Amino acid sequence: MAAVHNLYIDQGADFSADIEIFDDFNTAWDLTGYTGAAKIKKSYYSSTSTAFTVSVNAAGSVNLALTATSTSSLAEGRYLYDVVITSSGGTKTRVIEGLVTINPGVTT
Repeated sequence: MAAVHNLYIDQGADFSADIEIFDDFNTAWDLTGYTGAAKIKKSYYSSTSTAFTVSVNAAGSVNLALTATSTSSLAEGRYLYDVVITSSGGTKTRVIEGLVTINPGVTT
């Protein structure tokens, strides 16, 4: 089961977050050879999404990033997201999920 980690993103600003991935024994995953993907959607059934840039660190963390241009295109409010990592052998695992709150901005 994926860990729950909620995110707060300021509209119109660059965003970056490092999130550590732990196994059932509270040990950081060895993510050597893994790749990652993550998306934001308004609902599970939305046909549109915004993709994070995902960087996987072999020491057990992933970095999620969005440019200011990407966050500007998101309307304020609540969204859903998840992160899926893929092993070098092709096994996919959803490791993180949660809510994203887009905070409106005044300056763009």
